[in-house]
Amino acid sequence: MLKIGVTEQDTKIAGEAHEAGKGIIIVVNKWDEIEKDNNTLENFKKDVYQKLAYLTYAPIIFISAKTGQRVNKLFEMINEVSRCNSMRVSTGTLNDVINEAIAITQPPTDKGRRLKILYVTQASTKPPTFVIFVNNKDIFHFSYERYLVNHIRKEFGITGTPIRVIVREKFDEEDK
Repeated sequence: MLKIGVTEQDTKIAGEAHEAGKGIIIVVNKWDEIEKDNNTLENFKKDVYQKLAYLTYAPIIFISAKTGQRVNKLFEMINEVSRCNSMRVSTGTLNDVINEAIAITQPPTDKGRRLKILYVTQASTKPPTFVIFVNNKDIFHFSYERYLVNHIRKEFGITGTPIRVIVREKFDEEDK
């Protein structure tokens, strides 16, 4: 009997890889053995991303090891994900992208105080890790962090790798 979909073991392994900051590609094998209609591929992707909601950044490829279908494309994806996992972005370029994101969606406020993002720098790679210096960590809501991560991911074409964010407080002279 062919097991279809994400198993509990798949979830555990994917979680370990995500937590370790590894590049991830979701590979669905034996795709040649699945009966398909016009919606099979999209429905399968939705199901996978629903069960692995923390891996929406990971590309999915449908292959057949038996027939060799799309196996060459898998190796191209591996190279791309490896490149993204090791990506380094200059501080100037990174801050331009963050300032663009801030212009589109203003940072949150709390009790009349507005979050100020002072600057951003990349601390490391594998996975790409960014340090965001702000005036007040308590105002920096996780949803705004997710927004900034998604903006960074889109602007730099980062796929298949988690992006880590470290938030640090740094006070402006006017905040003292």
